[in-house]
Order: sequence, then structure tokens, then C-alpha cells
Amino acid sequence: MKWICSVSLAAALTLQPAFAEDLFGPHPLTPEARDAFVTNLLKKMTLDEKIGQLRLISVGPDNPKEAIREMIKHEQVGAIFNTVTRDNIRAMQDQVMQLSRLKIPLFFAYDVVHGQRTVFPIPLGLAATWDLDAVANVGRVSAYEAADDGLNMTWAPMVDVTREPRWGRVSEGFGEDTYLTSAMGRTLVESMQGKSPADRYSVMTSVKHFAGYGAVEGGRDYNTVDMSPQRLAQDYLPPYKAALDAGSGGVMVALNSLNGVPATADSWLLKDLLRDQWHFKGITISDHGAIKELMKHGVASDPQDAVRIAIQSGVNMSMSDEYYSKYLPGLVKNGAVSEKEIDDAVRHVLNVKYDMGLFNDPYSHLGPKESDPVDTNAESRLHRADARDVARKSIVLLKNRLETLPLKKSGTVALIGPLADSQRDIMGSWSAAGKANQSVSVLQGVKNALGDKATVLYAKGANITDNKAIQDFLNQYEKGSVIVDPRTPKQMLDEAVATAKKADVIVAVVGESQGMAHEASSRSDITIPPSQLTLIDALKATGKPLVLVMMNGRPLAMVKENMQADALLESWFSGTEGGNAIADVLFGDYNPSGKLPMSFPRSVGQIPIYYNHLNTGRPYDFTRPNKYTSHYYDAANGPLFPFGYGLSYTTFTLSPVKMSAATMPRNGTVNASVTVTNTGDRDGATVVQMYLHDEMASISRPVKELKGFKRIMLKAGESQTVTFPIDVNALKFWNAKMQQVAEPGKFNVMIGLDSARTTDAEFTYL
Repeated sequence: MKWICSVSLAAALTLQPAFAEDLFGPHPLTPEARDAFVTNLLKKMTLDEKIGQLRLISVGPDNPKEAIREMIKHEQVGAIFNTVTRDNIRAMQDQVMQLSRLKIPLFFAYDVVHGQRTVFPIPLGLAATWDLDAVANVGRVSAYEAADDGLNMTWAPMVDVTREPRWGRVSEGFGEDTYLTSAMGRTLVESMQGKSPADRYSVMTSVKHFAGYGAVEGGRDYNTVDMSPQRLAQDYLPPYKAALDAGSGGVMVALNSLNGVPATADSWLLKDLLRDQWHFKGITISDHGAIKELMKHGVASDPQDAVRIAIQSGVNMSMSDEYYSKYLPGLVKNGAVSEKEIDDAVRHVLNVKYDMGLFNDPYSHLGPKESDPVDTNAESRLHRADARDVARKSIVLLKNRLETLPLKKSGTVALIGPLADSQRDIMGSWSAAGKANQSVSVLQGVKNALGDKATVLYAKGANITDNKAIQDFLNQYEKGSVIVDPRTPKQMLDEAVATAKKADVIVAVVGESQGMAHEASSRSDITIPPSQLTLIDALKATGKPLVLVMMNGRPLAMVKENMQADALLESWFSGTEGGNAIADVLFGDYNPSGKLPMSFPRSVGQIPIYYNHLNTGRPYDFTRPNKYTSHYYDAANGPLFPFGYGLSYTTFTLSPVKMSAATMPRNGTVNASVTVTNTGDRDGATVVQMYLHDEMASISRPVKELKGFKRIMLKAGESQTVTFPIDVNALKFWNAKMQQVAEPGKFNVMIGLDSARTTDAEFTYL
């Protein structure tokens, strides 16, 4: 069946009944005008029309286009996701204008997590830039491309703090730190929404997953979260609050239970905290099928009970199930749910549509039909220069023995590994409308960098994994996620070794496929798969200089590989221009400046390992080991690479910390300053990080907490003084009575280029 022909807005409006004449603008985009408009519109809606607004459906096999047309005709759809082309979106909005009674526009949403058509580094890689200007540019470009496709909302940013590298969704977040995650989330909300989500090239954000999803037990996706109120308030809630304070119009509700209550059924979370305390005025949206899952959680007896609990707990919109439309009419009829509760949920849906400008122009993000691109995937729609710039900044240099890097653009380079020529994997998970055939592999990037100046030899060397069960699992959810070479492992290995022996240096691209670091891809073993470990052993045995380029979506345990490598680069999944960006770093066209947003453990047995832990009554001191202290006796303690760590092709030194005053008055400020000098012979950027420690408080406080950072660029020999203002907000914490306080006493100030090596000072808060 073909979609009905598009019609102009003016023509569509002529089909409306008299009571809808004032539905479309111009309407002032102010809260007062919105509230009056929505109140008036609610009075004109039937119960069925109201319930229809609460349904968010996905285009796909379960909802073919013919069925969607009927749903639209009967006002059974409020919004649609997973369609990303203007012609389809325009056709569905046309159907609303032509077939429905009230002509209430749909909004269209998609998972624009790290780019729409231009794919940027995964969010964990974005966090590794520690560059808010770069991240803001990612937000602006992503919003531009998403809006240019007709979208109104994105399911992003994900601000779930996590200290759990086994969790597959680590790749979607910004790491282990509350302060850094808050800064990244706030920046993306501001840049994607712009001055208004109604603007032509802005989209509304829906921050996720509320709340505490990153703390799932064992790193198993969808699992239980249980933590103290202090830890929740201090470590996990602030990034959501920062994103909402920045204006995010949406909140996606988490799939996990929090202290025994599924988030979809948690009225404290969605009403008391979100609405009453935080004064959130936007929309709450269940995650995919979460209302049905209340029965499996064991808190709802049947579908009707699940719907009643969800709507009364504060879930406004139901994502991808039919439960609201199927059961709410009966629940209202028998009095289990009041129409006032329905009105409250519908009001939030209509509010965001008003804020999106859809009641001024339902086609505002589509433009005129004649402006639709002839080729949806046209190269001209990409922003490659932006992608390359951000990808270079996300790469972290973890090791560089005897200045192995940068490589010379001469001789012969052996590029080896199962990820070296993968256009799909370099994009990472949740790559939206990005196309693998438009991404640059590492092999292509190296060839681009070297041209005819040097010889590039390539060999795959190994499969991502030889574990058939893992291959089948990953390929079940994305066909071709793991491509298995028809040759035997020995044949591939022999070819790789022979190739390596012909070269002056080996660059091995190893790690995870993108599907191994994705939703529902939790791993109990966070080492590099055995097939690739065998390859690394064989390459090391050749005696040639060995550079390992890691491609992965989580911290990996790689103690042996770190020892084997002469140089080690963490490239994450770096996006459309990843191959060119990696080559820029390998050959010195860009001096790496990335810093880790998560600690890298030595083994899975150390998890959770994070820098801002509490002390104990028996802390371990590696300089003076003692049996009766908190440590492992069978392995080195501390992370392999600490939070905030990252090297450069130049060197930097820091002066002692200088405080503007020895004391800080109540509700006053002090400044901490340090002079950074580039002591090497290359220009380079680094990230100066400030941490605080409350020496004595009413409850135990972390050994250090990030409270400021600044990325600076210094020419060789240049110095710059970096100053961090410290105010009372940096000192506050949630005490045992769940009061947010700043207690008088001494505070340590630690400034460094990572969390482990700092120069320190102190001040007293009066």
C-alpha cells in the first residue's frame, strides 16, 4: 500500500472541523500561553483521544504502515519512533491532518546518541575528550542532522553513572564520575535543544535512564539496583538533575528496580522527586515495553494492574506496547484510574508538543516537500570535518615506550587485526542512521595518511572471537555483526606473522566488536577474546615494534597486552571518521590529548574499582604493605590505568598549588591555581583536573572527588596558569539525615593531569 499523498499544511487545515480552527498558531512559546492552550484543548478531547496521546509506537513488523494509518485515524497514536526519512514522517503527519478528528500532531523520535548520519565517537569516547566545546559541537551537528530528517526528539543523552565495566551500556554513557557525567549531559542538552526545541534545527532531548541504571548488580543489563539514599543522591542523581536544569524536555524511565521498586512503578522517583522537588514540567516516557514487565518484576498481578501502577506512579507515555490504549478505558470506567490522572499525563504530552512548536507548524522539522533530499544518504549531508576533529580528541595514549609513536611516514607498516578493516565496528553501538559504507576504517585511514610515502601491508590475523556461541548470539541481533573468516585460525595467523615479518612496525587493531559493547551485551570476562590474544602473542614474537590500537566500548583488563605493547592507543569506537582520526594520531599529525573517563581494572576480580571510593579504617598503602589492610593479596592493587589518565607526545609539568586564601568564609569562595608548562618539544593539549577531599566530616567522604577541569593547549616551552574557583557547592554532600550540607573543616585540594598523580594544598572552610 502506498502512503497517501502529502498535502500542504494550509490544505490540511481546511479539512478540520470548526472547533479546531484555533489549534494551529502562531502561538507564543511561553509557559503561560502553553498552559492556557493545553487546558483548552483538553476540554475538547474525548477519553479515547486522550489515551491515544499516551501511546508511543515503533514502526516495524509489529506495526506495519497499514495498521499505523488506522491507529492515526482513530487518534490512537501520540508519537512515533524508529522512522528517519522525511517522506515517511511527512506521510504520517499528513494522515493526522487528513484523517483524525482533532489533528493533534505527532512527534517523531529516535536514538540519536552520538550522531544521526555523521557518527561521532561513542559517548564514552566523547567523555574522553574532556572538551565541552567539542561535545557541544557534537550536539549541534547531531541535532541539525536529526531535525533535517524530520525528527523532534532524541532518546539521549544517557547520563547513567557506572563503575561497572561488565555492563554493555557503558559505551552509551560518560563513565564513572558524577561531575564529568553531569558536565557532558548538561552540554549535550543545551546544544541539542538550542534556544528552543521548536527551532528548525533543534531537537528535544530525553535524558535517560531515570534512575541509577548504571549500578545494575553484576553488570547484568536490566538487573537490580540497591543502594543507600546517600549514594543515590550524591553519586547517581546529580547528572539527571543537571540535564533537567539545562532544560531537557523529556525523561526516559529506567528498566531496573531501585531499592526494590521498579522505576516504572516508583511514584517517589517520578512524582515526589522529579515533579515536586525538582519541579520538572516535561514528559516521562517508559522504556521499551517496561509497563508489561511490571508483572515479571512481581509488583503487578495482571496487565490492568500494571497499567494502573504505571500511570499512577507518573509514567506519562508508554513506549512500544499497547497496554495503555487497551486497558486504560476500562480502568477509568471502573474507577481504578481517574480521568484527572489521565488528564495529567496527557497534559505533559501536549506540553512538549507545544514546546516543539508543532501547534504552530506540524511540519516544522520537515520543510517544504520540494526540499526533501533526492538521496537520503547523500555524502553532502555528512559533517566529516567535525567528526574527525572530535574523534582525534577522544583517543587516549596509554603507553609509549621509547617514543615508539608517532610513527614515521616511511618504510613498511603491517596493519593487522580483525578490527583493522571494519567499517561497521568503528561506528559503535546505537549509530542511528549512520551507514557503514560511509565510515573510514583504520586500514583506509592509514592508507590515506601514508599515500605513496610508505607501504601498507594488511592481514586480518584472527576472527573477533572463535567462540561460536558468542558469534551466534551477536549475529542473532544484528546480521553480520561478527563476520567469521572461512579460513582456519592457523591460516589467518600464519598470514599475519608472515606479513608482520616484512614490516618495520606492526600496528594491531584489536578489542571488541561493536555488538559486544551494546545493550544486553554484558560480559563476565572483560579481557580481549582468546583468538586475538593468540594473535598478539604471535606478533610480539616477531620482535618487531608492536603498537596496539584498542577498539572497544568498555574498560578492558589487559595487563599482559600492556606489557607486550611498545605503544598502546585507546580509540574506543570512534565513528564515521575514526580511521582518519586514528591515523592522524599514529603518524603525529595530531598530538593525543584524551583522558580516561573510567578506571581500567587489572582483572574482573577488582570490579568495582573507581577513583572516588571511600576510605576504610584500614586503608592499604602500597609503599608500606600490611596484611591487615583492605587489599587483594594475590595481585597488584589499584587500577591498570587510573581515571583521568592519558599521555601525550610532549610532556607537562605542574607547579605547586597556590591558594588565594588559607580559609574560605561561610558561603564564600577561594581560588586554587597551578602553572602548567609544556616541557617537551611538541605543541600539545592536556586536561588539568582539580579534586577535593573533605578530611573530616559527619560521614565518611571519598578520598577525592573531581570538582573542576580545564583543557588547555600549550606550545612547546609555553606555560599557563590555570585557576579553579571553589565555592560552597563544591563542598556539599548528603549527610546521614539526608540533608545537603557543607560542614566546616579542612579540605585538601589536589590538581593533576590524572586522578593518581597530583600536587596538593589545603584550605579551611569556616
